[in-house]
Amino acid sequence: MANEFSKEERVAFEQMTEGFEDALVLSRNVSVYNTDSTMMERANDTIWRPMPYILSSIDGAPRTDISGSYQTATQLSVPATLGFNKTAPWTLDAKELRDALQENRLGTAARQRLASDINIAVMNVAAAQGTVVVKRTAAATGFDDVAELDTAFNELGVMSEDRYLALSSRDYNGMASNLAGRQTMNQKPTTAYEKAYVGTVSGFETYKMDYANRIAAQTASITIDTDGANIDYVPAATSTSVGGQINVDNRTQTISCTTNTGVVAGDCFTIAGINSVHHITKQDTGQLKTFRVISVPSTTSLVISPPIISASSAPTDPELCSQLSVQHCCGYLVERSSRCNQPILAQGRNRVDARSLRWRSRWRHYAALHFRSRYRADVDQAVRH
Repeated sequence: MANEFSKEERVAFEQMTEGFEDALVLSRNVSVYNTDSTMMERANDTIWRPMPYILSSIDGAPRTDISGSYQTATQLSVPATLGFNKTAPWTLDAKELRDALQENRLGTAARQRLASDINIAVMNVAAAQGTVVVKRTAAATGFDDVAELDTAFNELGVMSEDRYLALSSRDYNGMASNLAGRQTMNQKPTTAYEKAYVGTVSGFETYKMDYANRIAAQTASITIDTDGANIDYVPAATSTSVGGQINVDNRTQTISCTTNTGVVAGDCFTIAGINSVHHITKQDTGQLKTFRVISVPSTTSLVISPPIISASSAPTDPELCSQLSVQHCCGYLVERSSRCNQPILAQGRNRVDARSLRWRSRWRHYAALHFRSRYRADVDQAVRH
């Protein structure tokens, strides 16, 4: 008969096995906008941030009478709101608290979870509300794909610095593969081959995401009235429609439609004859403006962004102020067919009573972010992949 001895079970509490981590690619590339906690409590966790002015110019030689040309200014602003209250609770009783090691590790796990939640929030908002779109029918493979994003941003007057391109691992490595095969370059192919590193492409600093949103594609065809009040959004600094004077958020517009069956928040579309324009010069880019569905409040209405502000030879002060260069921009290099948190002027010509919207449906895509350092903190409109 074999010997039978009691066995001692022991857990090496100090020697953890290897774990996992969130790369936090997107949240690492946005800055934090801090506010006073007392003020935020009194303001219902909302602070309005002023948008920069844009003024028109006139021809006026020295000592020329321009007394009738002075323009007034309308101060538009954008709300930044604390919309999420995430927490990662756990329990330890008085006896368990005697083991400080467990408390520290649970705290580390909570921080990791909350950091990941922030990264996901940035990705989701940018993915669902970006409005600068470059259509692609296949996966991005190289310079030409990124150069299209560069062109789209330049046409709108988006600042050339602080541009970031975030790609899924598969798409990023696909670009690295394309780069690794180029024999006419010096160091880049070697780095791409050894480390799957792409680096800066056409003005964009590229990043590889460890996870990214994927959205099933679908198509929908609807018709909206694109004439008159339904299309001509008039921005305003304040409103008294609900009693008292309150600020107005001009980033979205509610439009009517015959039906929106199959349309969901995040869908992207264009309207024939409505083009995007440069944010400073207001010159027509010749490219259809892409709009984003923010919400679907009813079967015959949509909340879209940006609002449709018609072209005018003598724009009002609010219209001038709303036609701004973009402080936070989210562009997308998409496979099947994006939203900035500032209004964009869409120029309409030859309008008719009704036009079909050409939907880019839902897709998987690659986020191209532009953040200007002093403004990029409140990514209340920020990535869907």
